[in-house]
Amino acid sequence: MRIPPLLALATVLAAPAAAQTDPQRLSDIVRTLASPEFGGRSPGTAGEKTTTDWLVAEFRKLGLEPGAADGQWIQQVPLIHTRIGDGTISAGDMPLVQGKDVAMTTVRDAAHISIKDAPMVFVGYGVSAPEAKWDDFKGVDVRGKVVVFLVNDPDFAARPGEDAVGRFGGKRMTYYGRWTYKYEEAARRGAVAALIVHDTDAAGYPWSTANASNGENYDIVRGADDQRVPLQGWISHEAADRLFASAGLDLAKLRVAARSTAFRPVEMKPRFSADLAVSAERIESANVLAKITGARRPDETVMFGAHWDAYGEGPPDASGRTLRPGANDDGLGTAGVLELARQFKAAPKPDRTLVFALWTGEERGLLGSEYYAAHPIYPLAKTAANLTLDILQTAGPAKDVTLVGAGASSLDTLLATAAKAQGRIVTPETASERGLFYRADHFSVVRRGVPSMILMALGGAPDLKAGGREAGQKWLDAYMACYHKTCDTWSADWNLGGAAQDVDLFFTMGKQLSKAGVWPTWSAGSEFLTLRSQSAAERK
Repeated sequence: MRIPPLLALATVLAAPAAAQTDPQRLSDIVRTLASPEFGGRSPGTAGEKTTTDWLVAEFRKLGLEPGAADGQWIQQVPLIHTRIGDGTISAGDMPLVQGKDVAMTTVRDAAHISIKDAPMVFVGYGVSAPEAKWDDFKGVDVRGKVVVFLVNDPDFAARPGEDAVGRFGGKRMTYYGRWTYKYEEAARRGAVAALIVHDTDAAGYPWSTANASNGENYDIVRGADDQRVPLQGWISHEAADRLFASAGLDLAKLRVAARSTAFRPVEMKPRFSADLAVSAERIESANVLAKITGARRPDETVMFGAHWDAYGEGPPDASGRTLRPGANDDGLGTAGVLELARQFKAAPKPDRTLVFALWTGEERGLLGSEYYAAHPIYPLAKTAANLTLDILQTAGPAKDVTLVGAGASSLDTLLATAAKAQGRIVTPETASERGLFYRADHFSVVRRGVPSMILMALGGAPDLKAGGREAGQKWLDAYMACYHKTCDTWSADWNLGGAAQDVDLFFTMGKQLSKAGVWPTWSAGSEFLTLRSQSAAERK
């Protein structure tokens, strides 16, 4: 009987695991990256040049090869930075106040946005998912119109007996529930604007978070055939209720109707208008890439990733601090990738090429990784897997590892067996409705079909060896209070034994994935399974 490759590898992995990652090295790297000299590592600032130069120097010292095109360490990433200025937005006679009723942005390179009396249409959840036998559009043409969406998936709030039950992820958000999907679907269908009705439970965050951009946005510079809608954003729950009422519609009833396969888009009486000034600038940023060329299958790759960027300078906090140094997010993930590079360089040469990618612009919308995925240096069809580190816990060794996106692919088997070899178990994330699997850099290649995994401590409280789950929750609560803030700083009090364990998991998995013939697969029913199957011939 032939043993399936991943099952055979899982058997190999069952041997006891020796620690590989050095917690002190992790700490030293983060201490450097989070220091004032790096300026908070915001793209397009002096801190970016300091950061990318330092990362290239580190890869050189480790003896890696340049991983970008033409023997370079850097992949240039052209970005656009926009901000909505003064102007007006309305739906019929109802003014929509920017920052109160709506939170609108644009990623178009234009000095002005003018939309005059555009028809509005409510498209429910705006999902077109053939594999789930779900289509909210029913062939209705929305070109030149403003599309209004509900956030999350059709089955998020579904009740027993409704069509939507079990069609998607239940409380676990799928990509169809993400605001990014909805904006992209609006653009694909030629809409002039997209509005998403904000609901705290369904979105996973309050209106204050949805409204935090202050009209500012970033994107990669796109070609003429890949443009986004001219205007996109959120409408508050209260403003949406008033808008639908002004159209003679009951939003509460439409929410129920949208959970049926019979739902059809609903034309709304008010016409939408916007007259807005826009400031736009181009920014040149950079991804840093290094590699170890494979001995037998150099055209096949395994990718390890993290993002080097953070938020730079911001408004002063209560203590007057303005630097947001991003020590954990994602200085620690970056340190993990450098540690993986060090370990693999010291190991026997792999069959496949190993790529170590440190992305720009994650905090602005996964922009560096998105640019790479749109302009890949290594064919995505022959990228066996992407393993991403983004925020690791700093409270010491744990009895478990939290998996964001559990059940997505056969990579879960490798993780579970590697964890078992450490005497640990895998715990699925505790807040899957927040869609964390779709909110980190690995997702840029996921949406092109590449099986991927992310280790992200935001997924739930770790079961710490010292103090258990209660101590883990205490750590998580304390970290979340500093998330994206000035207090995400390096500390000599960190216990990086748990973070080192997690990096070791990816080292163990990476050794197996680097072997020729091992191709992880998406799970049955995954929204990415069909995408991957389209390139199957290239992997034979």
